[in-house]
Amino acid sequence: MTKPQPTAKTIETVEPIGMRVLIRKDEDRKTTKAGIHLPDKIEIPTLTGRVVAISAVIEHDEDYPIAQYDKVLFNPKNAIPVDFEGDNRLFVVPIEHIVAVFRKTD
Repeated sequence: MTKPQPTAKTIETVEPIGMRVLIRKDEDRKTTKAGIHLPDKIEIPTLTGRVVAISAVIEHDEDYPIAQYDKVLFNPKNAIPVDFEGDNRLFVVPIEHIVAVFRKTD
């Protein structure tokens, strides 16, 4: 009798479908701009993050100049949390809820 061969670890990925992108939300700030440290229960909501993946529909649409790794400002109202990582910072966000893309100028 032969032993079953160990299978290679499969990597699970999340690919948004339709007019959506996958965003890794930046960590919530624990201090204000003035340097006041906030208790753990109070956080300043962060509305920025990095694009992890974009759907094929958006990738081929010239009306949406967004790419993987772009830093974006988004409205979290309709963001869907993805229970994929322990810290749960991944969100699927409709493209219309991305309100700005940060660009560096030379």
